[in-house]
Amino acid sequence: LKRMDGAGVDGALIVQPINHKFDHSYVEAAMSAHPTKFKGMLLHDPALDATEAVARLEELALRGFVGVRFNPYLWPSGGLMSEEGGCGLAVYKRCAELHMPVGVMCFKGLGLHYDDIVKLIESSPDTMIVLDHFGFTGINDDGEKAFRQLLSLAKYKNVVVKISALFRVAGPGDDPFPYNEVRLRRFTPLLEAFGADRLMFGTDFPFVLDEKGSYAGTVELVRSWLSRASERDAVMGGTAEKLFGPWGACSSTVGNS
Repeated sequence: LKRMDGAGVDGALIVQPINHKFDHSYVEAAMSAHPTKFKGMLLHDPALDATEAVARLEELALRGFVGVRFNPYLWPSGGLMSEEGGCGLAVYKRCAELHMPVGVMCFKGLGLHYDDIVKLIESSPDTMIVLDHFGFTGINDDGEKAFRQLLSLAKYKNVVVKISALFRVAGPGDDPFPYNEVRLRRFTPLLEAFGADRLMFGTDFPFVLDEKGSYAGTVELVRSWLSRASERDAVMGGTAEKLFGPWGACSSTVGNS
């Protein structure tokens, strides 16, 4: 909360930490203690069957969670998020009815999950999907191919890209803070392809604390990339509030983990 105040961040979406797995009590307690500051995104459990998974989704929605994280690496080897009759597809479709966006964490790169994600997108055009951390399209040869795939998703109006974890996209040592290559080769093309209303800022807290610029520096850096007030308002908070609802009485900047 002190870091948020110091950086001019009015509210944050807390994504269920992977080390807590499917015990959402910590995030729920944070939301309860600071309801104008925090919203929560639950972690989907692929071990549940479709009926159980939808019931769990609905239970956590009633407890205040506003989105769902899909981590494809929690599925059994070879399992797909978009599998017909599977729990992932059932939850994804139900999220459209509940107005709960689904965030996808492609930690090993978008290319590994591109076809699976396209199937999800096309299966339920009313479900909003958020691709975390620039879709993990790093500044390298593999990242360039994956980035072309990411740009191709701009034609789907239910796709949003999270502008977060700049240091992960930059890679070790090749593009240090202030991440000029990330801005030139990733952020600017995304802004042109998706528009500001489908880009959403995030900090990757707490990992950003170990990087140059830390929390406040990253917030200010991305702000500085947006010269137009309307685009800055959208990327730094407006898109998130359209997806997840407003934080407090009014919010100008929203930081997502």
